[in-house]
Amino acid sequence: MRTNLLRLTALLLLWPLAVAANAPSPDPALREAFLAHAAERYALTAEEVETWLARSAYRQGIVNAMARPAERTKAWREYRPIFISDRRIADGRAFLARHRAQLEKVQADTGVPAELIVAIIGVETSYGGNTGSHQVLDALYTLGFFYPVSGDPAQVERETNRGRFFRDELAQVMLLAKEEQLDLAALKGSYAGAMGYGQFMPSSYRAYARDGDGDGRRDLFGSLPDVFASIANYFVAHGWQPGQPVVALARKDEDAEPFVAEGLEAKYTLAELGEKGYRPAEALGHDLKATLVTLEGSGGTEHWLGFQNFYAITRYNRSPMYAMAVHQLSREIAAGAEAAPAP
Repeated sequence: MRTNLLRLTALLLLWPLAVAANAPSPDPALREAFLAHAAERYALTAEEVETWLARSAYRQGIVNAMARPAERTKAWREYRPIFISDRRIADGRAFLARHRAQLEKVQADTGVPAELIVAIIGVETSYGGNTGSHQVLDALYTLGFFYPVSGDPAQVERETNRGRFFRDELAQVMLLAKEEQLDLAALKGSYAGAMGYGQFMPSSYRAYARDGDGDGRRDLFGSLPDVFASIANYFVAHGWQPGQPVVALARKDEDAEPFVAEGLEAKYTLAELGEKGYRPAEALGHDLKATLVTLEGSGGTEHWLGFQNFYAITRYNRSPMYAMAVHQLSREIAAGAEAAPAP
């Protein structure tokens, strides 16, 4: 029995070494191009990059997750309950109540509503409860050098571009760690490398994060003032219009032909949409440009006018259902926020 136990212990100790020995190596040409890119664009030395590459590990689970066949696209009636539940609303109201002073300061400074910032955090990480368990360094290394290839000729360009994107994010997270004095080896996030309360990719972290607590650093992991200021700044940078609406319900003329808008940008006048048979369900009192968003809700087909602020939310995630979920969750949070006690 003791001999078998010793053998089992030895095997367990040697297992990580065996896995490492069998891990694939990056394509030499890609590796050299990455070193050159990191040096030219981000002024990272070869020694710095080589040090982090040596500490990066290939993760088959990340490849599997990225290669997993896409689920059937959920209809709005299925998607909405995932993010707009009694629990998420109640937790959002409590979160807003607990951090009201900080959030209202950011709202006053930027024009981005406090409840919208809270809704983003609620949808992305359940108010910080699930920020991801993957090593960010390993995730970006794996997807940068081993992005899954489907074998479909129609996907070659997309897959090549995705690999290039993740290699750039890998270089940027190395630079980010230097800029913000972060322990890169300890950073955890999603399997795609998104980090912190708001799930910023390294490029977004570097471009849009802000120092909200005045300590000279931008910490999206442990400083909520930084998190709040950064999410708000992301919206400001993508054209948030303070005080303007996000969406308005529309009605379709009985004889109107189906219409699919070109993209999510709010580029149609209300008159143009009216000519196509889609009009505001109620008088709006403004003539902001909009796009048309059609969703299959629990009560049937819904038509919405999405304004510039709706488009700004889609810059965080390009799904119109994501943007609608964030918006409606924010409204639910705001509706009862005053009554929510601060824990």
